[in-house]
Amino acid sequence: MIEALQLTKVFHDKKRGEIRAVDDVSFCCQPGQIYGLLGANGAGKTTTLRLLATILEPTDGTARVAGYDVVTQSAQVRASVGFLSTATALYGRLSAQEMVEYFGRLYGLDEATLHRRIDEVFTRLEMNGFRDRRCDKLSTGMKQKVSIARTLVHDPPVMIFDEPTVGLDVMTARAIVGFIRECREHGKTVVFSTHVMSEAEKLCDTIGIIHNGRILAEGSLAELRQRYGEQELEEIFVHVVGE
Repeated sequence: MIEALQLTKVFHDKKRGEIRAVDDVSFCCQPGQIYGLLGANGAGKTTTLRLLATILEPTDGTARVAGYDVVTQSAQVRASVGFLSTATALYGRLSAQEMVEYFGRLYGLDEATLHRRIDEVFTRLEMNGFRDRRCDKLSTGMKQKVSIARTLVHDPPVMIFDEPTVGLDVMTARAIVGFIRECREHGKTVVFSTHVMSEAEKLCDTIGIIHNGRILAEGSLAELRQRYGEQELEEIFVHVVGE
C-alpha cells in the first residue's frame, strides 16, 4: 500500500523565494486500487510522485510505500516500485532486451530469474518481434512497451505512473490505460497523475484533486458528484480549484 502523511516539498528560488511544490499532502491507496492525482500542469503531481518513488526527499511529512519509509528505507522502496513516465529515456544503442536486462540487474535479479521474467513480460506485452532491435530504431509505441517492460521486470507490488499518456497517439494511450487497469486486476497498488478528465473517470477508484501543491478534494467519482452536485468531472474540477 501507499500512505502519505502531510508530505511537503519546498524549493528555494533566488528570484521567486520559497516554492511549496507539495504542501501538506495526505492520502492512502490500498492493493488492488487506483488512486489518481488530478491537476493542471504545475499543480504538484509530479513532485508528489517523485517523493513517493524516493527520487526526491520530502522537506516535511512522511510516506510509506509497501511498508517502507521513503526516507529511512529508500532502497527497499525503490525495489518495491515500478515508475513509468513518458519522460523516461531509453538508451538508444541498446536493444529492447538489453535495456530490460540492464534494469533487471539494477534491481538485483539473479540471471535465471531475470531471463524468466523477461520471457514472461515480453510475451505478455507482445514484444518478441522486436526484442533484438535497437531502441533508437523503435516506434513510439514500441519504446513505451520497453519502458513498461523495464518497469515490470522485477514484478513490483506498487506501480506509479506520472502522466503516462502525454504525447502518445490514441492507440498507444489506450494500451497504457489498459495496462494500468491490468495492474489493478493483478492486485497491485497503483497511483497515477493526469490532467485528462476521461482517464480519471475511467480508471480511478479514488480521485484527489490537487492544486497549488495541496489536495483540495478527494473521493470516488460518485462521492465527488454527490458532494458538488455536478455529473461531469471537468465541472467538479473547475468548481474545486475555483473555490
